[in-house]
Amino acid sequence: MPNHRRAFLILAILVLLALASFWAALAAGSIPVAATDILAALLGQDAPGADIVRQLRLPRALAGFACGGLLALAGALMQVLLRNPLADPYILGISGGAGVGALFAIMVGLPILGIDGLAFAGALGAMFLVFGLAHGDGSWTQTRLLLTGVIVAAGCGALISLMLAIAPEDRLRGMLFWLSGDLGQVASAWPPMVALAIALLLAMPFARELNLLARGLMQAQALGVAVDRLRYAIFLLASLATAASVTTAGSIGFIGLVVPHLVRLAAGNDQRLLLPASAIAGGALLMLADTLARTLIAPQQLPVGVLTALIGVPVFLFLLSRQGK
Repeated sequence: MPNHRRAFLILAILVLLALASFWAALAAGSIPVAATDILAALLGQDAPGADIVRQLRLPRALAGFACGGLLALAGALMQVLLRNPLADPYILGISGGAGVGALFAIMVGLPILGIDGLAFAGALGAMFLVFGLAHGDGSWTQTRLLLTGVIVAAGCGALISLMLAIAPEDRLRGMLFWLSGDLGQVASAWPPMVALAIALLLAMPFARELNLLARGLMQAQALGVAVDRLRYAIFLLASLATAASVTTAGSIGFIGLVVPHLVRLAAGNDQRLLLPASAIAGGALLMLADTLARTLIAPQQLPVGVLTALIGVPVFLFLLSRQGK
């Protein structure tokens, strides 16, 4: 099968999976909604459960798709940037910085807007701290960036533990939910959706250069790739995508680690296909996980990050065992 036909087939399958996950997110819950009522709600008509679909489930499903897409896209970019298949969006301390900001906002009782604002500020602060320390005297290697990110993440983890230890009892549950990932507090789906669209539009022009970088640093330089400029751009883009997701949904693990692996197995390592396919697959997986989190013990809700970990751990162990063989 020609490459372009294979790519079209893979993208079509992933889009269908995403649409099925989206439909399940609108239909399932403590109050099931029939298919005809969902269509009526999406068309703006009155129907049983229309308000539930429009005001609660639709924004949550769209935000879940956007956050999953951002995490998977950031994971694919980080794995190429660091040339490490175990790299994920949180490896450079971005999630830790966002966690420090968000938990401080929750601890002092700020509203949702304040929590989102401080989470994004914390993520940006961690990003610039890692970038500044890793850049140092001008030299910048994958190892130096990785080690700096691990140290910054450890420092953020210590601050988070301190805040959890001194936080008032009535705010601990909200703080723990945020740390485990929670789409229940999403006020609007448009910010992460716009962030995903912008991130994809900015990432795709780099796809050809990323293909060359994946083959090796020296080979990419020999073929005319401005490696330093490319690495700065990809680091910034992956960090901002992670920050946008973490600000919206909290810390959700394994999406950015497992999804690019699965897509790479099916689609190969061509970044022109891998990047959009990862975004679609990541969005579909997070929507599905959030639907399960809402319905498994309804009317109670589980943190969606718990579900993604329960899905991601066995899948990743299976991938590692296959790789070993």
